[in-house]
Amino acid sequence: MPLREIPGPAGRLEALLDEPAPAGGIGPDGRVSPGHADGLRAAVVLAHPHTEYGGTMHTKAVYQAAKALGRIGCAVLRFNFRGAGASAGSFTDGPGEMDDFRAALDFMHDQYPGAPMWAGGMSFGSWVALTVGAQDPRVSTLVGIAPPLATYDFGPVELSTKAKFFIQGEFDELCPLKEMRAFYARAAEPKELVVIDGADHLFDGKVSEVADAIEELLEDWSG
Repeated sequence: MPLREIPGPAGRLEALLDEPAPAGGIGPDGRVSPGHADGLRAAVVLAHPHTEYGGTMHTKAVYQAAKALGRIGCAVLRFNFRGAGASAGSFTDGPGEMDDFRAALDFMHDQYPGAPMWAGGMSFGSWVALTVGAQDPRVSTLVGIAPPLATYDFGPVELSTKAKFFIQGEFDELCPLKEMRAFYARAAEPKELVVIDGADHLFDGKVSEVADAIEELLEDWSG
């Protein structure tokens, strides 16, 4: 799909928009789609891992998550935070990236004004997406892939009563499974957690299982 740019607070943000196939059509990954004749499932903004450690909208697990969301009928916007890829600006370790995410939500809300909105991300991007999404009344559902719970404050996410879906690697070196289980136990309902056996923080060799988990968690979700 063609690259596009969306307006951001520090200048243009490089982005990709995946749209689902019409009923019975061919999806963006070339697979036959079951079709979504009843309308768009959700408009999703998906954020990437930490820019200074090589995270971009092309990170493998982010790519796989976007394709999985497309297969269940979502329109998905991936974008590069400020300072990543061709996006303008410089990395700020949180505040600026949250502003970027809000701009991406604005774009998707304008594109699909009648659709439910979901906020998701991986690693650093999960902190940004879930924190902003917990606070934005337009967002109904939060999706966190490998959230770095020991590094950033997920307090607003823990307290949010919005639906929360988490995907975690069994051997995540940045967020030990024990810490995820403790966080999950404290988090407000509704919530779901999938643990991918043998996976590290980046899901090396396991990225297809991230896509499977997305579909398992969200295929029948209507929030």
